[in-house]
Amino acid sequence: MSKARPDTEIPQSTLAEELEDVTEDQPLRTLSHESTDEDVEDFANTYELSDHYEVLQKASTLLRCRGDHQRVLTITDEEADALSRETTHKWRQPKLLYFTIFICALGAIEQGWAQTAMNGANLYLPEAMGIASDSPHDTFVLGLINSGIFVGQALLGVWLSDPINNRVGRRGAIVAASLLCLVGNIGSAISPSWLVLVGFRLVLGTGLGLNSSTVNVYAAECAPAYIRGGLAVSWQAFTAFGIFLGFLANVALHDFNPSVTWRLQLAAPSLPIVPLLLLVYSCPESAAWLCKWDRYDKAYACLIRLRNTELQAAAEVYATYVSSRRVSKLHGDERRSTSKIWSLFKVARNRHALYASYTVMFSQQACGINIIAFYSSTLFSSSGFSATAALWASVVFGLINFVGAFPAIWAMDSLGRRSLLLWTLPAMAVTMLLASLSFRLPEGTARFVTLAGLIYTFCALYSPGMGPVPCAYSAEVYPSDVREVGMSFAIFTASIWATVLSLTFPALLHGLGEQGTFTLYALLNVLAWACCFLLVRETKNMTLDEMDAVFQDSPSTFIKQRLGVAT
Repeated sequence: MSKARPDTEIPQSTLAEELEDVTEDQPLRTLSHESTDEDVEDFANTYELSDHYEVLQKASTLLRCRGDHQRVLTITDEEADALSRETTHKWRQPKLLYFTIFICALGAIEQGWAQTAMNGANLYLPEAMGIASDSPHDTFVLGLINSGIFVGQALLGVWLSDPINNRVGRRGAIVAASLLCLVGNIGSAISPSWLVLVGFRLVLGTGLGLNSSTVNVYAAECAPAYIRGGLAVSWQAFTAFGIFLGFLANVALHDFNPSVTWRLQLAAPSLPIVPLLLLVYSCPESAAWLCKWDRYDKAYACLIRLRNTELQAAAEVYATYVSSRRVSKLHGDERRSTSKIWSLFKVARNRHALYASYTVMFSQQACGINIIAFYSSTLFSSSGFSATAALWASVVFGLINFVGAFPAIWAMDSLGRRSLLLWTLPAMAVTMLLASLSFRLPEGTARFVTLAGLIYTFCALYSPGMGPVPCAYSAEVYPSDVREVGMSFAIFTASIWATVLSLTFPALLHGLGEQGTFTLYALLNVLAWACCFLLVRETKNMTLDEMDAVFQDSPSTFIKQRLGVAT
C-alpha cells in the first residue's frame, strides 16, 4: 500500500498569496474558488460521491496549490509519481485513452477520404454527367458538386451538433454523423444525374459537419491538458491519412471501367465507417459533457478510466464543478441552443474566443490547401502529364500531408498553437508564389517536377501548423456551456470559406490562369499571417477551465500588446 508523503501542507491562509509562484514546467491547475472541506463534502453528498470524499478533499487542496503535490500532506507515493510524470513522462497514459483517440481518428479518416474521392472522380465524372465543357453552366455545376459537402456542413451539419449532442451525447452524435456519411457516400456512388449527386453530397456534408464538430470536442475533452494539443493532432494526421488513402484508391481504380470508376471512388470512403460504428461505444462518454448535465458521478467514473490515478480524475471533475458554478452565477444556466448562440456574441469572454476561432478557421481555408486537395490531379494533368502520373503525384501529396502532421505532436504543446501558425504561414506564402511562377515553364518534365516539388513543400509546411491547429484550437477555447455551438461556428466558418473557394476556383483558373490563381493564394497566406498575429492567443498547457483567463482581455488590448511586443 502506498504511504502518505511526509511533506508539510501549506495552510489555506497562505495559498492565495502564492498562486503566482508557478514554474513553467508545472502543469497548470487552478481553483479560483477558496474551496473548504465543507464545500467538498457538500459536492460529494449532492452528487453521490461520498465514498470518494477523501480523494476529492485531497484534489481540492491540490488545485489550490496549482498542482504542486509536494505541498499536499496526504498524497501517496503512487499519486506523487503519477503527478510528476505529467512533466517527465507525459505520454504514459492508460491504453483506453489512446483507444478513444484511435476511434476519433477513424472519423477523421472518413473526413479526409470523402474529400479526396472527388479529386479522382473529377477526371471522369464531368464526362459521365455531361458537364465536361468550359461553359459557365458546366463550370458552375462542377464547382457545386465539389463544394456540396461544404454547403451541407455549413447549412445543416454544424447546426445539428448542439441539439444532437445534448440529446445523445458525444458518442451518440458520432454514430448519427457516421450513418449520414454512409448514406451520403453510397448515394453519391449510385446517383443517376448531377442533381441527385448534389443532393447526396449535401447529405454527406451534413454528416461530415456533425462529425467534425463532435469528434474534435470529444477528443479535446478526453485528453489531459498537458498533451491535449499533441493528441488533437490526430484529427489532422488521420484526416491527412484519409486523403492519402483516397488518393491510393483513385490510383487503384484508375484503370477500371471508366463508366463506373468515379462511382467506386465516391463509395470507397464508407470503409472506415463500419469499425467506427462497431467500436465507438467501447469508449467512455465525455466527462465534460456529463458534468455539463450535472452527472458528476458518471463523469467521475468515466474519467477514472482515462487517467492514471483517481486523484487526477478527481481534480479534473472538481475543478469543472467549481468553474461551472462560477459561470452559472455570472451568466445563468441557459441551455437552449438559441441562447447559447446569442451568448457567443453577448458574453465578452465568449466573443473573444469566437474571434480567435474564426481567424484560424478562415486562415486554414484562405491558404489554399483544400483547392490543392481537390484539384491537384487536374493541376498536374494540366502540366502535360498523363492522368495516371497525375494521380500518383497526388498520392505523394497525400503521404506528405499525413507524415508532415507528426512533428505537431511535439510542437503543439511545446512551441504552442500560435507560434506554429506564425512560423509556417510566411513560408507557405513564398512557396505558393514560387508555384505560380512555375507555370511560366513550358509543359514537360521540368514544369511537372517544379510544380510538384513546390506543392509538396507547401504541404509539408501546412501539415504541422495550419493543418492541426484550427480544429484543435477551436475545440478548446470555448467554455463548456457553449462548446458545441462554438465549435459549430468554427466548422461553419471553414465550410463557408471552403465553399467559396471550391465554387470560385474553376472560374479563377479559367479567368486568371494557373499563375494568377496561385499568386492570389500567396497573397491570402500573407493576409492569414497578419490576422493570426493580431487575433490568435496562445493556449498551450492550459486546462479547459483556465481558458477564461486567456480570453479575458479585449481584442484591442491584445492587439496593442502584440504590436508592443513586435516593436
